Order: sequence, then C-alpha cells, then structure tokens
Amino acid sequence: MSDLQARVDRALEEFLDGEVAELVALDADLAPVAEQARVSVAGGKRIRPAFCYWGWRAAGQPDAESMVRAAAALELVHAAAIVHDDIIDRSPLRRGRATAHERLGDGLAIMVGDLLLGWAGQLFHASGLPRAFLARAVSLWTAMGRELIAGECLELLSTGGPSDLRRSLRIVRFKTGSYTVEWPLRIGAVLGGAAPATVEALAGYTRPLGEAFQLRDDLWGVFGDPAVTGKSDLDDLAGRKPTALLALTLEHAGQADREELRDLLLGAVGTAEADRIRQIMLRSGAADQIRHMIGARAGTARTALARLRLPPDAVHALTLLIDEVTADA
Repeated sequence: MSDLQARVDRALEEFLDGEVAELVALDADLAPVAEQARVSVAGGKRIRPAFCYWGWRAAGQPDAESMVRAAAALELVHAAAIVHDDIIDRSPLRRGRATAHERLGDGLAIMVGDLLLGWAGQLFHASGLPRAFLARAVSLWTAMGRELIAGECLELLSTGGPSDLRRSLRIVRFKTGSYTVEWPLRIGAVLGGAAPATVEALAGYTRPLGEAFQLRDDLWGVFGDPAVTGKSDLDDLAGRKPTALLALTLEHAGQADREELRDLLLGAVGTAEADRIRQIMLRSGAADQIRHMIGARAGTARTALARLRLPPDAVHALTLLIDEVTADA
C-alpha cells in the first residue's frame, strides 16, 4: 500500500509541475493561485486513488502506470472538494496548514477548487489508458460528482434544522462515502472491464465502508486531536453540522442535557462550549454508538468481500483498506 501511495504521489507531482508552470506562464501574478493548488494536494494517504486502483486489479487487470495516473485524478477531486468545503465551514486549518481561503480569500480559493476539479478531469483522460476504457467510466465520473454535490447541498440545507438520524446517514453516504470508496472502486472496476454483476456486488463492500469512513470522520471532527487529524476540532460543532453523532446525542441525552445542548448550539461555540458539548455527547452514549456503527459497517464490508470471487492480491489490499478507513474510531 505504501508503494502505491508513493507512485500516486509521483504521478501527481509530475502532473502538477507541468500544470503549475503552464498557469504561471500565462501571467506571473497567478503564481500564488497555482502554488496554493499544489499545496492543497500535498499530504493525505491517497485513499481514493487506492480504491480506484484496486478496483482495476479486482477486475483481473495487471499493474499499469497509466492506471496509477488515472487513479491519482481522484485525489484532485478530493482536493477540490475540501478547498470548497473549508470555505463553507470557515475552517482555518487543513492537514496542519492554513486553508486556501485563509491564505487567498474566498474568491481566489473558489478558483483554486475549480482549477483542481478541472485538472482532475484532465489527468484522468490523459492518463494513457485506452480511450475505449476511459469511455466506460464517463457516466460513473458524472455520477460521482452529482452525489458529492448532492451531499454537500443536503448538509447545508439540513444545518440548523431538526435533528434526523436517517437524513444524517443519507448525507454521510452522498457527501463523503460515495466519492471516497464507492465511486472510486466502481470506476476502477469498470475501467478494468469487470462484469456488471461484479460491479454491483462490490456495492455490498463499498457502501457500508464509505459510511463507516464518514462516521469516523465525524467522530474525529469532535473528539480528534487536531495535531493528528490536521484540522480543527471546533468546526463541526461551531457549524452545527447535522452529523449522526449530534442526532444520536439529541435522541439519547437526558432532558437537562438536551436542553443545555440546544442552548449551546444557539450561541457562539468556542473552546469552553465545545468541551461542554463533548461531555453531553459522552454522557448520552452517542460517541460509543457511533463507534459501534462503524464497527458494524466494517464487519458488513468484510463479509461482502469474503463472498466475492476476486484475485487474492485484490482481496488482501481491499481488506487492508477496511482497516485504513475505520481504525482508531
């Protein structure tokens, strides 16, 4: 897995070197935008490219540098999404560094996100895979973008509204789970020519695992150590994000805690308020419930994977990826 990550990093570095140079050649004043786009891609474990690559291998295809480049394009989609997400959330930090809007302002940060999204499509289609292979994945690429935008919009529409666990889980699936696990793996498998039945069967693995990933991210967003996660532990609480964690807290907290929580969420949430909210969440048992949900979904993914007839190396890698996206929950 570390070897694949290094190869994805190299593919991204080579691509970005060329694109940054091309952009700056248009006008030297564009250098801060170009460099911020590069910085926005730096770091990360390259989870989405890994799922895409192993979808290809699950289809019985051999290792290929062209596929590594195609998979690397998924990291640019992710980078674009987090640049825009950070603007919406007013997040000051991402991966331990100042976010794009903190450095450049909202307007240029939006342009950085748009630029990264454009680059993603370019890298994917210029990966070197045969055009006939790439054509198989066009509708999937479009569906991935549709669900990503749908999830973000649903979160915005639900923020500050009534708590609803089912809606929170729907947002979980669309906003992050689908473009982190489900669509990357499907795209890789379809690129590799996997049979429709195999692609459909993979959903039994990808959907619960994608939900588990986002549930862990929501847990980290409140209880994670910023020095480890690379982002603030106040954003979700200050932004009143409609997470499953918050929905479960409101559902299971005692009356006094529930009233206090609602009062806290009506005002500004700073460090002291966030600590009080965390204590309410712990007393309600919501954090433990989220951990149980993560474990259950990881177990479902393992069961589904065991039923699939895939090449052994793909099964091994996809098993490791379950641990990668659910560990330390």
